[in-house]
Amino acid sequence: MRAMTYRGPYKVRVEDKPDPRIEHPNDAIVRVERAAICGSDLHLYHGMIPDTRIGHTFGHEFIGRVIEVGSSVESLSVGDRVMVPFNISCGTCFFCARGLLSNCHNVNANATALGGIYGYSHTAGGYDGGQAEMVRVPFADVGPRVIPEWLHDEDALLLTDAFSTGYFGAQLGDIVEGDTVVVFGAGPVGLAAARSSWLMGAGRVIVVDQLPERLDKARTFAFAETLDYREHRDIVVELKKQTDHIGADVVIDAVGAEADGHFLQHLTGAKLKLQAGSPVALNWAIDSVRKGGTVSVMGAYGPLFSAVKFGDAMNKGLTIHTNQAPVARQWPRLLEHIQAGRISPRDMITHRIPLEHIAEGYHMVSAKIDGCIKAVIEPPAA
Repeated sequence: MRAMTYRGPYKVRVEDKPDPRIEHPNDAIVRVERAAICGSDLHLYHGMIPDTRIGHTFGHEFIGRVIEVGSSVESLSVGDRVMVPFNISCGTCFFCARGLLSNCHNVNANATALGGIYGYSHTAGGYDGGQAEMVRVPFADVGPRVIPEWLHDEDALLLTDAFSTGYFGAQLGDIVEGDTVVVFGAGPVGLAAARSSWLMGAGRVIVVDQLPERLDKARTFAFAETLDYREHRDIVVELKKQTDHIGADVVIDAVGAEADGHFLQHLTGAKLKLQAGSPVALNWAIDSVRKGGTVSVMGAYGPLFSAVKFGDAMNKGLTIHTNQAPVARQWPRLLEHIQAGRISPRDMITHRIPLEHIAEGYHMVSAKIDGCIKAVIEPPAA
């Protein structure tokens, strides 16, 4: 099959790889029909995630058609079209039984914190991802769901991570009716978090970014107020002014490890990799939320040290919620919202790229050129 492969930082290419095969009776093989490049894929692409091995295939957002199932698979049949959550979960361990599907204890021998993720290095289990013609799906009775006939393919695709993660980020904010919510980052997850905040009762939503096309999308897709942090000497001070000098009730960090906005933090965290990423957005969140408020962290960070202002968080009495989103847990409610016409995740998509051109796609997404917000990958027709 043809598949994207990692060749080192800033180097990916499409090449032939062996077709995936059934390795366990509960596996399925899915022929990919749509995949996507996620902002967190860029952490891999930029060489920020430990143990990203040469030849690894990225891609944790994908949908496709089942072409083979293991002998014990009961919920799927050959020919089913499925959306697959980015989390790989066994469904039965201590954590899965408590709904913590992203923290499954049986799918990642390489970490005690993180469960398994498709295409996200050997720190996340070493599973090849969906930026390929085919992918092996372990625990096929647990994660994948047959795509409802009424659901648009690209809406289904964005439910496999980006929109579900943003929705979960808003959920973790414990938003109550009338709350002021600030979202740092207007990428797909931030846009989804901002849009989802309204569904949870927010009275005001402010999105902070620096790219004009993303801020425009935040206004038209998420119906949010926007601030370009480059236009303000101190974005935290500006946010305090915007919130009666008290601070926002809820702040969501949807940026993570490659946050810009502070030269030294970005240099040590994102460039020199002396920290587990640049904590700029997280520190802004801690500073701009009100005392007793809630910070929701959806941005991805590595396992190393980070210069986070935890003393300020403690002294302000903040509640900090974070996790990788347990995607499948969000689907029932999100499907209701889509069917009712309240949201249309596919409206975030700006580019569609053939699999064979994925190297150019990564460059475009990484360099943030051509107004790219969300790029979908289209494998060749079977």
